Amino acid sequence: MDKYTKTKELFEKNRDNENAIKMSKYMRDMFKFYGLATPKRKSFYKELLKEDKTNKVIDWEFLDKCYEDEYREFQYLVMDYLVNMQKYLTYDDVPKIFKYIKQKQWWDTIDGLDRIVGNIAFKDERINDLMLKWSKDDDFWVRRIAIDHQLCRKEKTNTELLEKIIVNNFGSNEFFINKAIGWSLRDYSKTNPEWVRNFVNKYKDKMDKLSIKEASKYI
Repeated sequence: MDKYTKTKELFEKNRDNENAIKMSKYMRDMFKFYGLATPKRKSFYKELLKEDKTNKVIDWEFLDKCYEDEYREFQYLVMDYLVNMQKYLTYDDVPKIFKYIKQKQWWDTIDGLDRIVGNIAFKDERINDLMLKWSKDDDFWVRRIAIDHQLCRKEKTNTELLEKIIVNNFGSNEFFINKAIGWSLRDYSKTNPEWVRNFVNKYKDKMDKLSIKEASKYI
């Protein structure tokens, strides 16, 4: 039995219909759920992840099957898998990840994929230019990836790049963009509040109120 079929059987066998309804409702009924709590879901493929990490080979065929599945837990599996295999991801893998970014789009998967792409920059700086390009994309979910790709980097944050990407997204009426701008600044304010304070003062006339509110939470 292949990995996908084995995992599918485990998910099916342990489905929680009552919780599935709640989870689907939380996601505006856009996706089907098995209703699996995160720890339980992860336990079903823990050994699978461990085995592939030992082999140091990313099974893209398996991931493609998972991402195409109609149940949302399979997209979460893909994100867990890629985080687990982060050290083996290269710039050449970005088109494969981009395919996931463009499918079944909602904030849960977008916010799971942003740092997976972003962290590749630590070994290949071409990601920086790509994120700048993505920050002008017609698809606001792609732009959100660019805005938040440096989350949790702390002192390793490339502030020059962060500023350019955010400035490229001023004037948007999209909630998920203005929230992302505020979120990226709020996160970095824990490391460098002065930089964020100066940024907000510099651009407050161009920033959405939501972005300012989020960015100013800790400063």
